[in-house]
Amino acid sequence: MDVLIIIVLIIAAVILFLVELFVIPGISVAGFAALGCIIYANYYAFANLGTGAGFITLVVSGVACIGSLVWFMRSKTLDKIALKKDITSKIDKSAAEKVKVGDTGITITRLAQIGNAEINGNIIEVKTLEGLLNEKTPVIVTRITDGIIYVEKQKP
Repeated sequence: MDVLIIIVLIIAAVILFLVELFVIPGISVAGFAALGCIIYANYYAFANLGTGAGFITLVVSGVACIGSLVWFMRSKTLDKIALKKDITSKIDKSAAEKVKVGDTGITITRLAQIGNAEINGNIIEVKTLEGLLNEKTPVIVTRITDGIIYVEKQKP
């Protein structure tokens, strides 16, 4: 019966260990439970079965954790649960075609480097390098690079 308890604890620890590594990101309850199971299995073996059985359990539990990790990495299980979709969307650069350097407009939202502005009757996303520009601030387009429209506060 003692050996069965140790085997169940080691199996539980291995399963929780794999769940911690591959399913639940970060340090979570599964990791602490796996650590608790493996420690208790080794403690139980040393306390109830003796030193020889304790060291055997220690080696078996280490090999089981490392072996399950290697097996899981080599199996096709990761391929089955991995995301395989590529991102094919592209940034809409049509607004950059409607605007040219020197056009003026007004900010619709606060520009904390990036925000929206109305330029030539089009509401578009713009970027400023000046820092913070409040809402309803007159702006002028200074450059357009890779579809990103850069604006500055318009001088009075």
